[in-house]
Parts: sequence; structure tokens; C-alpha cells
Amino acid sequence: MKTGLVRAKRKGNRRWLRWLVWSSVGLTGLCVVGLGIWLRGALYNRLVHFPREAAAWQELRAQRQPVATEDGWREYRGILHNHSEISHDCEVAFEEILRVLQVTGIDFIALSDHCVEGRADFNWQWRGVREGKLFIPGFEMQGGFMPFGVAAGVVLTNGTAPDTLARQIVTHGGLFFYAHPEEPRDWDLPELTGMEIYNIHTDFKRWEGGLGGLIPDLWLNLGRYPDHLYWQVFQRPVEFLRRWDELNRTRHITGIAANDAHQNVGFRGYYTANGSIRIEDTSPETLKEIRLNGITRALARLAFGPLEPDRMLFHAQLDPYERSARFVNTHVLARELSETAILDSLRAGRVFVGFDVIADSATFRWFAEDGTASAVMGESLVGSSDTRLRALSPLPCRFTLVKDGLRVGQSEGRAAEWKAVGPGKYRVEAELKVLGEWVPWVYANPIRLL
Repeated sequence: MKTGLVRAKRKGNRRWLRWLVWSSVGLTGLCVVGLGIWLRGALYNRLVHFPREAAAWQELRAQRQPVATEDGWREYRGILHNHSEISHDCEVAFEEILRVLQVTGIDFIALSDHCVEGRADFNWQWRGVREGKLFIPGFEMQGGFMPFGVAAGVVLTNGTAPDTLARQIVTHGGLFFYAHPEEPRDWDLPELTGMEIYNIHTDFKRWEGGLGGLIPDLWLNLGRYPDHLYWQVFQRPVEFLRRWDELNRTRHITGIAANDAHQNVGFRGYYTANGSIRIEDTSPETLKEIRLNGITRALARLAFGPLEPDRMLFHAQLDPYERSARFVNTHVLARELSETAILDSLRAGRVFVGFDVIADSATFRWFAEDGTASAVMGESLVGSSDTRLRALSPLPCRFTLVKDGLRVGQSEGRAAEWKAVGPGKYRVEAELKVLGEWVPWVYANPIRLL
């Protein structure tokens, strides 16, 4: 009797053990399947799409042949709409910004710090040439106002009426641009010099699922394919270009790119003196503090090494300043690298926007000529039957000619030429063929034919 009870108990234990094992296997399988479904897009990017895209970009870069230019202008690569440690959501010092400019080969930066307590003091930022790199002060103010180069000693305030603020910017020697044109703006202000025709931040804001939708790619691809992850959120700025063309039908509006560099989309963890791990974003703000016990402390030591007070244990950053700076550049034709010369060219529109993350667009040219005179982008020329519009590219591309907002011509190669069709504003776009698709590369400011 007793033996039978023992056998029954053992049989029951084996049955329970088998159930436990199969339940664990099933649960593990479900977790693996669920994880695979969640990561399927990121896995495809890592194993297939990003490697193919990286090879295509490299193949394009290998074909680069700089255009020989004889137009009398010097070309300077710049980044506009950028933040520093003055902004509440950025902690990047000016010395670090200078280092970024040096390693990326960027010639100038136009800053757009957030106001401090509603004030934009043009004495706060670096100004002038430092170790061969030009710093132009500027702020991102209420209502999208983005003044560049206002005179030293001037303080602008957010509470000022828009028409008055616009006049103050111009009176004090600055340029008035609009940031974030996806937001409502007063486009009729006569002092307006230009607008962003592309903004990285706008793409991230509009990405389906927000930053949360990028978590699988951040986990699997940020380390190996960071630039391609950035490019994944790119969207053609169709509505911005449409607005730009509409404004340019009746006035002059310069189009620029916004890098909107903050270096604040990331997180890091520190071991604290009270034995916890403090996790903060890179604004910086504390997100969470995790208390450790004996087991979790041992696991943390295994994962991160010595646990010493104030030691940073981990750091992940989606938007390092250098990456934002290299993604898109605003190329300016000017006489010299000085604040006056760069601002004059930005005012005139001697500018093109290039997505240099794919391939360097430097030496791209867009101009009109008639045998006796010529004009580069941002300039005017009296048209005649002999007037020709020409685009030259360091890479084979597809050129699209746009007149007063309408597409009127298209051509492929390293050069394109069109006969002018009457007066109007003529601009050109260039696209690169990547994996069988044409992707935006260059947007040049218009030439006005009279």
C-alpha cells in the first residue's frame, strides 16, 4: 500500500515536471516569436536593407568628380538652426561644437538657442572665427522667429509683438528666418528673409509611432548603421517646398536646411553614492532611480564593471552633434568666411541644401548665362533668347527644373542645360539613384530671370 502511494506520488511529480518543462518551452517559444515579430523590421534592416544601402552609398561616393568652378565665388559648408549649452534642452559646450566643426569639415555654424527666461541676448554665444570656424549667433524664439547675426549687445524678447520683433531684428543688422514651417506662421511679414525647407526634427516628430517606433532599430542598428537609421526617418519636404515656391512667386525667400542639433535624444546611467543606478536623459533630466539589492548589484557589476559612485555605467545617444551636423548641410557661395559675407549670401539666396550624409554635394552649381552675363542661384539676370540654365554635379544624378513652382524639365547625368522659357523664378533639384529609387540630394535656391 505504501509502495503504491510512493509510486503514484513519483508519477504525479514526473507529470508535473513534464508540464512545467513544456510550459516553459511553450512560453519561451511564444516570447521568441513575439520578439521576432517586434524586431522583424529592424532585423530586415540590419541583415538586408542597411548593408545594401551602405554599399550603394559607397558606390556613389566612389564616383565623385568635383566640378571645376570659375564663378568667382568660394563655397562654404554650414549648419543652421543649432543649439548649445545655453538652451534648456542641450548641454553641448561651445568647445565641443568647435571640435565637431573641425572633424566634419564644416566651415560655419549659425546658432539658434532657446531664449532664457524669454530673452535672446546676443552677447551670450560665441561669435566670429575660432580656429578657422565661423560662429554666427542666433536664437529660436516664440512663433518660429529665428534671427541670425543681430548686433552684439542687443537683447530681444519673446513678449514683443511679431511685427515689432521683425523690425527690431532687421534694424539691428540681423536676418529673420522662420523655423519649423509646419507650424502656423505669419508669412506676410515684409522683413522675412527666408525659411527652413528641411528640418531633421520635423521628420522625427512625424515618424510613425514616434521615437518609440524606432526602439527596435535603436537596439539592433544604432551601433552599426547610425546614419542609415537617421535616413530611415527622412521624408521629402513636399509641403515646405510648395510653401517656398508660393512665397517666391511674389517676393524673395531664401531656403535653408535646419540641422536642429541638440544631442538630447538619449539616456545614460550612473552608479550613485547611495547604491542605486540613476538613469537620466541627455537634456539632462533624471528619468528614474533604481535601488539595487544583493542580486541586482551583482548583476550590475557583471554587466558594467566596478560600481563606483558617480561612474557612468552606460550611454546611448541617437543624435550626437556630429551626426546631426553631417546629415544635411547648407552650402553658401560667398567672398570670404566672415559673418558679414555669409549673412549677405544667405540674404541673397546664394545657397543650396545638400544631404551630404549620402554623398558630398560640394561644388554643385546652378547658374544662368547668355554669353555676356551670368547669375548664380539667388541672383537675377535679364533673360533673352540666348539665355541658358545650367546645372553641374560632382555625381551622376537626375536634375529636375522647377519654374515658379511647376516642374518644367528633367535630365540625367553630371550636367543639365535648358533654354529659359520666359521670365520667372527657376530652381533645380537633384536626386541620386539608390537601390533603384531616386532619392533627394540637392535643393538649390532659385535664379530670377527678368
